[in-house]
Amino acid sequence: MDIADLADVARQMVAPGKGIIAIDESAKTIKKRFDGVGLECTEETRRAYREMLLTTPNLGDHISGAILYDETLRQSTKAGKRFVDVMAQAGILAGIKVDLGPVGLAGFPGEQITQGLDGLRERLKEYAGLGAKFAKWRAVITVGEDMPSAACIDANCHALARYAALCQEAGIVPMVEPEVLMDGDHDIETCFDVTEATLRSLYSALYEHNVFLEGTILKASMVISGKDCDEQADVDEVAEATLMCLRAAVPAAVPGIVFLSGGQSDEAATAHLNAMNLIGGHPWPLTFSYGRAMQTAALNIWAKDIVGNVARAQATVAARARDNGLAALGQWVKG
Repeated sequence: MDIADLADVARQMVAPGKGIIAIDESAKTIKKRFDGVGLECTEETRRAYREMLLTTPNLGDHISGAILYDETLRQSTKAGKRFVDVMAQAGILAGIKVDLGPVGLAGFPGEQITQGLDGLRERLKEYAGLGAKFAKWRAVITVGEDMPSAACIDANCHALARYAALCQEAGIVPMVEPEVLMDGDHDIETCFDVTEATLRSLYSALYEHNVFLEGTILKASMVISGKDCDEQADVDEVAEATLMCLRAAVPAAVPGIVFLSGGQSDEAATAHLNAMNLIGGHPWPLTFSYGRAMQTAALNIWAKDIVGNVARAQATVAARARDNGLAALGQWVKG
Protein backbone atom coordinates (compact mmCIF):
# COMPACT_ATOMS: atom_id res chain seq x y z
CA MET A 1 0.00 0.00 0.00
CA ASP A 2 1.55 3.33 -1.05
CA ILE A 3 1.01 6.66 0.69
CA ALA A 4 -1.97 7.53 -1.51
CA ASP A 5 -3.65 4.29 -0.42
CA LEU A 6 -2.90 5.04 3.24
CA ALA A 7 -4.51 8.46 2.85
CA ASP A 8 -7.55 6.91 1.14
CA VAL A 9 -8.08 4.39 3.98
CA ALA A 10 -7.69 7.16 6.57
CA ARG A 11 -10.36 9.22 4.81
CA GLN A 12 -12.69 6.22 4.70
CA MET A 13 -12.30 5.83 8.47
CA VAL A 14 -13.72 9.31 9.06
CA ALA A 15 -16.36 9.36 6.32
CA PRO A 16 -19.27 11.75 7.03
CA GLY A 17 -21.69 10.37 9.61
CA LYS A 18 -19.55 7.33 10.36
CA GLY A 19 -17.18 6.29 13.14
CA ILE A 20 -15.25 3.39 14.61
CA ILE A 21 -16.48 0.73 17.02
CA ALA A 22 -13.76 -0.45 19.41
CA ILE A 23 -14.14 -4.14 20.29
CA ASP A 24 -10.47 -4.74 21.01
CA GLU A 25 -10.70 -5.67 24.68
CA SER A 26 -8.00 -8.10 25.78
CA ALA A 27 -9.05 -11.47 27.20
CA LYS A 28 -8.44 -10.07 30.70
CA THR A 29 -10.54 -6.95 30.10
CA ILE A 30 -13.48 -8.71 28.47
CA LYS A 31 -13.49 -11.24 31.32
CA LYS A 32 -14.14 -8.34 33.71
CA ARG A 33 -17.00 -7.16 31.49
CA PHE A 34 -18.47 -10.66 31.29
CA ASP A 35 -18.05 -11.18 35.05
CA GLY A 36 -20.01 -7.97 35.57
CA VAL A 37 -23.02 -9.42 33.75
CA GLY A 38 -22.67 -12.96 35.09
CA LEU A 39 -21.39 -14.51 31.87
CA GLU A 40 -18.70 -17.18 31.64
CA CYS A 41 -15.70 -15.94 29.62
CA THR A 42 -14.61 -18.63 27.17
CA GLU A 43 -13.23 -18.47 23.64
CA GLU A 44 -16.68 -19.43 22.34
CA THR A 45 -18.62 -16.83 24.34
CA ARG A 46 -16.14 -14.16 23.24
CA ARG A 47 -16.52 -15.27 19.64
CA ALA A 48 -20.32 -15.33 19.88
CA TYR A 49 -20.36 -11.88 21.44
CA ARG A 50 -18.18 -10.38 18.70
CA GLU A 51 -20.34 -12.13 16.08
CA MET A 52 -23.44 -10.51 17.58
CA LEU A 53 -21.79 -7.09 17.30
CA LEU A 54 -20.26 -7.46 13.84
CA THR A 55 -23.32 -8.99 12.19
CA THR A 56 -25.67 -6.21 13.35
CA PRO A 57 -27.91 -5.45 10.35
CA ASN A 58 -26.93 -2.25 8.50
CA LEU A 59 -24.01 -1.64 10.87
CA GLY A 60 -22.02 -0.18 7.98
CA ASP A 61 -24.51 2.71 7.69
CA HIS A 62 -22.79 4.46 10.59
CA ILE A 63 -19.67 2.37 11.29
CA SER A 64 -16.64 2.74 9.01
CA GLY A 65 -14.30 0.42 10.89
CA ALA A 66 -13.92 -1.87 13.89
CA ILE A 67 -10.83 -2.25 16.08
CA LEU A 68 -10.35 -5.94 16.81
CA TYR A 69 -8.25 -7.95 19.25
CA ASP A 70 -5.75 -10.50 17.89
CA GLU A 71 -8.11 -13.38 18.72
CA THR A 72 -11.05 -11.72 16.98
CA LEU A 73 -9.16 -10.95 13.78
CA ARG A 74 -8.62 -14.70 13.37
CA GLN A 75 -12.18 -15.78 14.23
CA SER A 76 -15.22 -16.62 12.12
CA THR A 77 -18.98 -16.69 12.48
CA LYS A 78 -20.65 -19.86 13.67
CA ALA A 79 -21.37 -20.58 9.99
CA GLY A 80 -17.63 -20.41 9.22
CA LYS A 81 -17.34 -17.00 7.52
CA ARG A 82 -14.31 -14.95 8.62
CA PHE A 83 -15.22 -11.85 10.58
CA VAL A 84 -12.95 -9.81 8.29
CA ASP A 85 -15.00 -10.96 5.28
CA VAL A 86 -18.30 -10.20 7.07
CA MET A 87 -17.02 -6.70 7.76
CA ALA A 88 -15.77 -6.14 4.22
CA GLN A 89 -19.18 -7.14 2.85
CA ALA A 90 -20.74 -4.48 5.10
CA GLY A 91 -18.20 -1.84 4.02
CA ILE A 92 -16.45 -1.90 7.41
CA LEU A 93 -12.64 -1.73 7.61
CA ALA A 94 -10.81 -4.16 9.88
CA GLY A 95 -8.50 -2.65 12.48
CA ILE A 96 -6.23 -4.34 15.00
CA LYS A 97 -4.99 -3.39 18.47
CA VAL A 98 -1.23 -4.01 18.41
CA ASP A 99 0.09 -2.64 21.70
CA LEU A 100 0.61 -5.07 24.57
CA GLY A 101 -0.69 -2.79 27.29
CA PRO A 102 0.85 -0.37 29.80
CA VAL A 103 3.43 -1.21 32.45
CA GLY A 104 5.05 0.92 35.13
CA LEU A 105 7.56 3.47 33.86
CA ALA A 106 10.84 2.81 35.64
CA GLY A 107 11.91 5.75 37.78
CA PHE A 108 8.48 7.39 37.72
CA PRO A 109 6.12 5.81 40.29
CA GLY A 110 2.47 5.98 39.24
CA GLU A 111 3.23 6.58 35.56
CA GLN A 112 3.05 4.09 32.70
CA ILE A 113 4.66 3.27 29.36
CA THR A 114 3.01 1.10 26.69
CA GLN A 115 4.89 -1.99 25.58
CA GLY A 116 4.73 -3.96 22.34
CA LEU A 117 7.37 -2.57 19.97
CA ASP A 118 9.51 -5.72 20.08
CA GLY A 119 8.52 -7.94 17.16
CA LEU A 120 5.93 -5.42 15.95
CA ARG A 121 7.26 -5.30 12.36
CA GLU A 122 6.62 -9.05 11.96
CA ARG A 123 3.21 -8.90 13.64
CA LEU A 124 2.10 -6.04 11.40
CA LYS A 125 3.12 -7.96 8.30
CA GLU A 126 0.98 -10.90 9.48
CA TYR A 127 -1.97 -8.65 10.36
CA ALA A 128 -1.86 -7.03 6.93
CA GLY A 129 -2.03 -10.52 5.42
CA LEU A 130 -5.07 -11.31 7.58
CA GLY A 131 -6.88 -8.26 6.23
CA ALA A 132 -6.18 -5.47 8.73
CA LYS A 133 -6.30 -2.02 7.12
CA PHE A 134 -5.52 0.03 10.21
CA ALA A 135 -4.05 -0.46 13.68
CA LYS A 136 -4.28 1.12 17.12
CA TRP A 137 -1.74 1.82 19.86
CA ARG A 138 -2.85 3.36 23.17
CA ALA A 139 -0.62 5.38 25.46
CA VAL A 140 -1.80 6.12 29.00
CA ILE A 141 -1.22 9.55 30.56
CA THR A 142 -2.16 9.81 34.24
CA VAL A 143 -2.95 13.17 35.84
CA GLY A 144 -2.03 13.57 39.50
CA GLU A 145 0.34 15.27 41.90
CA ASP A 146 3.49 16.09 39.89
CA MET A 147 2.10 13.96 37.05
CA PRO A 148 2.45 13.56 34.19
CA SER A 149 6.18 14.13 33.96
CA ALA A 150 7.71 15.37 30.72
CA ALA A 151 9.64 12.09 30.60
CA CYS A 152 6.42 10.05 30.65
CA ILE A 153 4.78 12.14 27.93
CA ASP A 154 7.84 12.08 25.68
CA ALA A 155 8.52 8.35 26.17
CA ASN A 156 4.96 7.43 25.25
CA CYS A 157 4.88 9.76 22.25
CA HIS A 158 8.22 8.39 21.02
CA ALA A 159 6.73 4.87 21.19
CA LEU A 160 3.62 6.03 19.33
CA ALA A 161 5.80 7.50 16.58
CA ARG A 162 7.87 4.33 16.20
CA TYR A 163 4.68 2.28 16.04
CA ALA A 164 3.18 4.64 13.43
CA ALA A 165 6.25 4.45 11.21
CA LEU A 166 6.22 0.64 11.35
CA CYS A 167 2.49 0.58 10.49
CA GLN A 168 2.99 2.70 7.40
CA GLU A 169 5.94 0.54 6.34
CA ALA A 170 3.54 -2.44 6.47
CA GLY A 171 0.81 -0.63 4.51
CA ILE A 172 -1.42 -0.15 7.57
CA VAL A 173 -2.91 3.16 8.73
CA PRO A 174 -1.81 3.92 12.30
CA MET A 175 -4.37 5.23 14.76
CA VAL A 176 -2.40 7.03 17.48
CA GLU A 177 -4.12 7.19 20.87
CA PRO A 178 -2.54 9.25 23.66
CA GLU A 179 -5.26 8.93 26.32
CA VAL A 180 -5.27 11.49 29.12
CA LEU A 181 -7.17 9.59 31.80
CA MET A 182 -10.32 10.96 33.45
CA ASP A 183 -9.31 9.35 36.75
CA GLY A 184 -8.57 11.93 39.46
CA ASP A 185 -9.87 15.16 40.90
CA HIS A 186 -8.20 17.53 38.43
CA ASP A 187 -10.20 20.32 36.84
CA ILE A 188 -10.81 20.93 33.14
CA GLU A 189 -8.01 23.53 32.97
CA THR A 190 -5.47 20.96 34.14
CA CYS A 191 -6.79 18.44 31.61
CA PHE A 192 -6.40 21.09 28.89
CA ASP A 193 -2.76 21.76 29.79
CA VAL A 194 -1.85 18.06 29.95
CA THR A 195 -3.67 17.24 26.71
CA GLU A 196 -2.04 20.11 24.83
CA ALA A 197 1.45 19.17 26.08
CA THR A 198 0.84 15.55 25.10
CA LEU A 199 -0.40 16.38 21.59
CA ARG A 200 2.49 18.78 20.96
CA SER A 201 4.96 16.06 21.98
CA LEU A 202 3.14 13.50 19.82
CA TYR A 203 3.24 15.54 16.62
CA SER A 204 6.86 16.51 17.19
CA ALA A 205 7.75 12.81 17.50
CA LEU A 206 5.69 11.83 14.43
CA TYR A 207 7.47 14.51 12.40
CA GLU A 208 10.89 13.34 13.60
CA HIS A 209 10.06 9.75 12.58
CA ASN A 210 9.00 10.74 9.04
CA VAL A 211 5.43 9.62 9.58
CA PHE A 212 3.07 10.62 6.75
CA LEU A 213 0.39 12.53 8.67
CA GLU A 214 -2.17 12.28 5.87
CA GLY A 215 -2.08 8.52 6.41
CA THR A 216 -2.77 8.59 10.16
CA ILE A 217 -5.78 9.04 12.45
CA LEU A 218 -5.70 10.64 15.90
CA LYS A 219 -7.75 8.93 18.60
CA ALA A 220 -8.09 11.66 21.21
CA SER A 221 -9.48 12.00 24.69
CA MET A 222 -11.75 14.96 25.29
CA VAL A 223 -10.73 17.88 27.51
CA ILE A 224 -12.92 17.12 30.49
CA SER A 225 -13.01 17.41 34.28
CA GLY A 226 -11.53 14.53 36.28
CA LYS A 227 -14.16 12.06 37.50
CA ASP A 228 -13.66 13.12 41.13
CA CYS A 229 -13.50 16.87 40.50
CA ASP A 230 -16.07 18.81 42.53
CA GLU A 231 -16.76 21.09 39.57
CA GLN A 232 -17.82 19.16 36.48
CA ALA A 233 -17.61 21.12 33.23
CA ASP A 234 -20.83 21.13 31.23
CA VAL A 235 -21.27 19.95 27.64
CA ASP A 236 -20.52 23.29 26.03
CA GLU A 237 -17.41 23.86 28.16
CA VAL A 238 -16.05 20.44 27.22
CA ALA A 239 -16.73 21.05 23.53
CA GLU A 240 -15.13 24.49 23.50
CA ALA A 241 -12.07 23.47 25.53
CA THR A 242 -11.49 20.34 23.46
CA LEU A 243 -11.67 22.26 20.18
CA MET A 244 -9.37 25.01 21.45
CA CYS A 245 -6.81 22.40 22.52
CA LEU A 246 -6.96 20.47 19.26
CA ARG A 247 -6.63 23.60 17.14
CA ALA A 248 -3.53 24.59 19.11
CA ALA A 249 -1.74 21.27 18.75
CA VAL A 250 -3.03 19.08 15.87
CA PRO A 251 -1.84 19.83 12.30
CA ALA A 252 -4.50 20.42 9.67
CA ALA A 253 -2.85 17.69 7.56
CA VAL A 254 -4.33 15.03 9.86
CA PRO A 255 -7.30 13.57 7.94
CA GLY A 256 -9.52 13.05 10.96
CA ILE A 257 -9.90 12.83 14.73
CA VAL A 258 -11.90 10.12 16.47
CA PHE A 259 -12.72 10.44 20.16
CA LEU A 260 -12.55 7.77 22.81
CA SER A 261 -15.32 7.73 25.40
CA GLY A 262 -12.85 7.17 28.24
CA GLY A 263 -15.38 6.23 30.91
CA GLN A 264 -18.03 8.82 30.01
CA SER A 265 -21.65 7.70 30.00
CA ASP A 266 -23.12 6.72 26.63
CA GLU A 267 -25.19 9.89 26.44
CA ALA A 268 -22.40 12.23 27.59
CA ALA A 269 -19.98 10.91 24.96
CA THR A 270 -22.59 11.47 22.25
CA ALA A 271 -23.58 14.92 23.55
CA HIS A 272 -19.98 16.15 23.69
CA LEU A 273 -19.28 14.99 20.13
CA ASN A 274 -22.47 16.58 18.87
CA ALA A 275 -21.69 19.91 20.57
CA MET A 276 -18.26 20.05 18.93
CA ASN A 277 -19.73 19.45 15.50
CA LEU A 278 -22.45 22.06 16.10
CA ILE A 279 -19.67 24.62 16.63
CA GLY A 280 -18.11 23.54 13.31
CA GLY A 281 -15.29 25.15 11.38
CA HIS A 282 -12.71 22.42 12.08
CA PRO A 283 -9.85 21.57 9.71
CA TRP A 284 -10.53 17.85 10.28
CA PRO A 285 -13.66 15.68 10.59
CA LEU A 286 -14.52 14.87 14.23
CA THR A 287 -16.15 11.53 14.89
CA PHE A 288 -16.10 8.65 17.37
CA SER A 289 -14.17 5.52 18.25
CA TYR A 290 -16.19 4.29 21.20
CA GLY A 291 -15.93 0.99 23.04
CA ARG A 292 -17.98 0.83 26.20
CA ALA A 293 -20.20 3.70 25.02
CA MET A 294 -21.17 1.55 22.03
CA GLN A 295 -21.41 -1.84 23.75
CA THR A 296 -22.55 -1.60 27.37
CA ALA A 297 -26.30 -1.60 26.81
CA ALA A 298 -26.09 -4.37 24.20
CA LEU A 299 -23.93 -6.57 26.44
CA ASN A 300 -26.42 -6.26 29.30
CA ILE A 301 -29.25 -7.40 27.01
CA TRP A 302 -27.29 -10.16 25.26
CA ALA A 303 -25.92 -11.67 28.48
CA LYS A 304 -29.42 -12.49 29.74
CA ASP A 305 -30.00 -14.84 26.79
CA ILE A 306 -27.10 -15.17 24.35
CA VAL A 307 -29.27 -16.98 21.81
CA GLY A 308 -32.70 -15.44 22.25
CA ASN A 309 -31.62 -11.83 22.72
CA VAL A 310 -29.34 -11.41 19.71
CA ALA A 311 -31.81 -9.29 17.72
CA ARG A 312 -32.61 -7.04 20.71
CA ALA A 313 -28.94 -6.54 21.50
CA GLN A 314 -28.18 -5.76 17.86
CA ALA A 315 -30.98 -3.20 17.76
CA THR A 316 -29.24 -1.43 20.65
CA VAL A 317 -25.89 -1.49 18.84
CA ALA A 318 -27.54 -0.06 15.72
CA ALA A 319 -29.21 2.69 17.77
CA ARG A 320 -25.93 3.68 19.43
CA ALA A 321 -24.19 3.72 16.03
CA ARG A 322 -26.96 5.88 14.56
CA ASP A 323 -26.89 8.35 17.48
CA ASN A 324 -23.13 8.76 17.28
CA GLY A 325 -23.23 8.96 13.49
CA LEU A 326 -25.69 11.83 13.82
CA ALA A 327 -23.47 13.46 16.47
CA ALA A 328 -20.56 13.28 14.01
CA LEU A 329 -22.69 15.53 11.77
CA GLY A 330 -23.94 17.78 14.58
CA GLN A 331 -27.46 16.44 14.04
CA TRP A 332 -28.09 14.40 17.20
CA VAL A 333 -31.10 15.38 19.33
CA LYS A 334 -31.33 14.07 22.89
CA GLY A 335 -34.11 11.54 23.31
